[in-house]
Amino acid sequence: MPSLNYKHLHYFWSVAKHGSIIEASRHLHITPQTISAQLNLFEETHGEKLFLKSGRNLELSESGRMVLNYANEIFSLGQELEEVLQLHPSSRSLFLRVGISDAVPKTIAHKLLEPALQLSQPLRINCQEGKIGDLLAELAAHKLDVVISDAPMPAMLNVRAYNHFLLQSDISFFASPTLIAQHPQPFPFCLHEAPLLLQGEDTAVRLKLLQWLNAAGVNPIIAGEFDDAALMMAFGKAGVGFFSAPSSIAELVEQQYQVNRVGNCPEVLDHFYAISIERKISHPAVLAIQQGNRQ
Repeated sequence: MPSLNYKHLHYFWSVAKHGSIIEASRHLHITPQTISAQLNLFEETHGEKLFLKSGRNLELSESGRMVLNYANEIFSLGQELEEVLQLHPSSRSLFLRVGISDAVPKTIAHKLLEPALQLSQPLRINCQEGKIGDLLAELAAHKLDVVISDAPMPAMLNVRAYNHFLLQSDISFFASPTLIAQHPQPFPFCLHEAPLLLQGEDTAVRLKLLQWLNAAGVNPIIAGEFDDAALMMAFGKAGVGFFSAPSSIAELVEQQYQVNRVGNCPEVLDHFYAISIERKISHPAVLAIQQGNRQ
């Protein structure tokens, strides 16, 4: 398969943009004969006719229009790269591509990422939420710099990556004022035969919660199961059931979802990790996340 000659592509792009070989030659300061010869070679190499003659003018063929779309993107990115390289290193934005497991509450995710936002260098962050398996596949393909998860990397996944512990928090239970009034018993017995919103099966804290409830002799009615923590809390705000969240964000949960904390269970701990393909983190923003949360 022939490799792409970017000089030929640039000649094609210039002719397409200026409408003729003559105008392109004036812009590029190259003779029309040179551009014409290079265009012919470009077409012969790839077996595609890119221009059609219409009188004295050139019109793009269907293949030519397709190539032009790619060329526009390629040279636009090239111009952007040139502008970035001309900036002083301290003025360039630092790119951070983060995958966030949907089991991690949004408020916790922001709390964990906050040290990176405090860096003196401008930061451009791209956040992607999804299932941990999908995110780790993106990490392995170098499409993400780090994955934030509520559990270490699953052992059954064939991905070479490393776990970096960030934070642990015990669990608190919350409910709307109306639901609390309907179940006035002291905690944790207010949860007995009360509607409970539970984390999905893929979350690390679910089994711990069920074991704790069983040991306490409390049997709630499972009213809903959620892979997405924010969606679970939204249902909790609507009074559908009691729900749990890390105690470290209890005040924010109460304010954001207009619920009250009914009690906490220090025996159940929720853990959060940064997963990277590096054993020793080198990305400045990921390093800030690791060090900032340890402190």
